[in-house]
Amino acid sequence: MALNVTELLAGAVRTALHAAALPAPEAVAWEVPREAQHGDYATNVAMTLARQARCAPRQVAEAIVKHLPPLPAIERVEVAGPGFLNVYLAPRWCAEALREVLLAGEGYGRSDLGGWRRYRIEFVSANPTGPLVIVNARAAAVGDALARILRSQGFQVECQYYVNDAGTQFQALAASVEVRLRQALGEPADLPENAYPGEYLVDLVRDYLARAPAGARAALALPAGERLERLGRMAVEAMVAGQRRVLEEYGTAFDRWAHETTDVRAAGLPERAIEELRAAGFLYEDEGALWFRSTALGDDKDRVLRKSDGDLTYFAVDIGFHHFGKFADVDCVIDLLGPDHHGYIPRLRAAMKALGHPEEAFDVLIVQLVTLLRDGQPVRMSKRRGEFVLMEELLEEVGRDAARFTFLTRRHDSPLEFDLAVATRQSADNPVFYVQYAHARVTSLFRTAAQQGVTVPPWGEVDFGRLVLPEEQAIIKRLLQYPDLVAGAARAREPHRVAYYLSELAGVFHPYYKAHRILTEDRPLSLARLGLCAAVGQVVRGGLGLLGVSAPESM
Repeated sequence: MALNVTELLAGAVRTALHAAALPAPEAVAWEVPREAQHGDYATNVAMTLARQARCAPRQVAEAIVKHLPPLPAIERVEVAGPGFLNVYLAPRWCAEALREVLLAGEGYGRSDLGGWRRYRIEFVSANPTGPLVIVNARAAAVGDALARILRSQGFQVECQYYVNDAGTQFQALAASVEVRLRQALGEPADLPENAYPGEYLVDLVRDYLARAPAGARAALALPAGERLERLGRMAVEAMVAGQRRVLEEYGTAFDRWAHETTDVRAAGLPERAIEELRAAGFLYEDEGALWFRSTALGDDKDRVLRKSDGDLTYFAVDIGFHHFGKFADVDCVIDLLGPDHHGYIPRLRAAMKALGHPEEAFDVLIVQLVTLLRDGQPVRMSKRRGEFVLMEELLEEVGRDAARFTFLTRRHDSPLEFDLAVATRQSADNPVFYVQYAHARVTSLFRTAAQQGVTVPPWGEVDFGRLVLPEEQAIIKRLLQYPDLVAGAARAREPHRVAYYLSELAGVFHPYYKAHRILTEDRPLSLARLGLCAAVGQVVRGGLGLLGVSAPESM
């Protein structure tokens, strides 16, 4: 869809600058003022060009206004303060632009911004040592919504899940399963200090015995190394299967599942990456260990890749996975990590830079923790022990839509309070209900129109010039912001912008719907208002789709 207001305004500004013999930037940044008295769009382009133009910012702004080509979209432009440009859109143009929104249909808001560049996003990637928890649900909502938004803007996106099925955590899981299995068979056995105490392992072992009783007993008779490997692999397989099931129920699909054991270690990726780092001069040995000179690339200290006992560190394995696994056949890699990984990011960036990956080709987003509340009071839900709240239990209580939308109401790197009572409330306090209800209202309106025998012609034949009320103009202007909003969310990698926008759109639509009759005796006015409501429903449906949230037709 070509209709993008900021691109239209930016083109006019560049034309004016050329006409005034002033330097013109490639991009012009716009913002929507909080107060309508400051216009519909504002830019500080005059201030950013002042030094290069060698004149005061206000002089640049006045030159832009003087040479601005006449556009049907612009009612007037004002210079404010030291050199801001405030643009006021023409009401008649806005009304007619609504037609373009409707004619674009489900393609409205999509673009080729990405130029089909290839992205790979890794998110969730929970350790296969336990069930998914509430912070995994937030990461899944953020990662999946980001992938959907990027795809809508012309990026090719692959979603990847990494299974850490090796190392000390795997060994601890295997040992914990062995103890639980012996206990289930009536043998005396105590959990070791580093064991996983969750009751979910009791359930896992019970299912194992029911499914393969002879195999379970045979596993215990194997030598220690084989026994732990067999039990550990069984547990990982069961855990990953459970994680996949919950994620699928959540509407989150992954294009690729990579396993540390088979796809990274067995493929020799860490050793290959180490050899490249050695050839580039970034490795040295000290006290029998192999070190990566990461301080040369911005890290606070050098990092061990191979310990003195010959074992690879997790960091070394991760470097190999990133370099050969994640960056294979893509232009950009995005990792979503938990807040406990803040200190890990500089060393990983250093490694990618040392291996020749441009800084802009690798990004890491931190997904902050979630505090679960009920009517403002902290709550714990898990009945299966362990110091966590299960993702599955959360979904059973509030449902997929409420969970996903609530997680996307805040920036991914901001702590979030999730109130179960609010998420299940059918009121304006519940943001997902408020937005979904806007779509349900629109579909109900069209059912009513059909029942009343109202025939709606093609939108190209409707006179939208009848939409002159301030509330109608406000809704149209909000709808016109949508393409730029989605593009901005893709550039900034901030899916919450879409959720926030939808809440604002619902906030201007519901009062209008309650205050004004849509179906009136004035047929041209009724058709124009039906078109306005249809556009709201179209954008809400599209925006919810980008977040992986449904758009119900009745509530």
